[in-house]
Amino acid sequence: MGATLRFDEVDVGDELPPFEKVVKREDVKAYADASGDQNPLHQDDAFAQSVGFPGIIAHGMFTMAHLATALSRWAGDPTAVKRLGVQFRAVVFMDETIVAGGRVTGMDPETKRATVDVWVTVDRAGVTEHPIRRSTAEVELA
Repeated sequence: MGATLRFDEVDVGDELPPFEKVVKREDVKAYADASGDQNPLHQDDAFAQSVGFPGIIAHGMFTMAHLATALSRWAGDPTAVKRLGVQFRAVVFMDETIVAGGRVTGMDPETKRATVDVWVTVDRAGVTEHPIRRSTAEVELA
């Protein structure tokens, strides 16, 4: 985690640095164990294939946690993320690289909070998919 980002260092239009993660089976398993979500769709390839996927998929909340981490890293403080509302729009498969990003769309000088449009993308054969899009966060800055 870097230095805590100050309110006067941020402007509307600023973009978060892209934050990448390769989704690995062991990470999804660890998430399942920590969250208690043991749905076979996230752990059993045969089950996932039986419902039309090529193999297991990551939890939507796993992908959202990656986005929350990107926001926390940007702000320099894990407690800075005050609100995160997302729309899940696509699945994430194993060994795909997800990229979290965002753009500041509003600044409130009274609360020192930035409103950020946020998303997660994945590149599939040259086509950008959005597992998370049309989503916003509120981040309190120092």
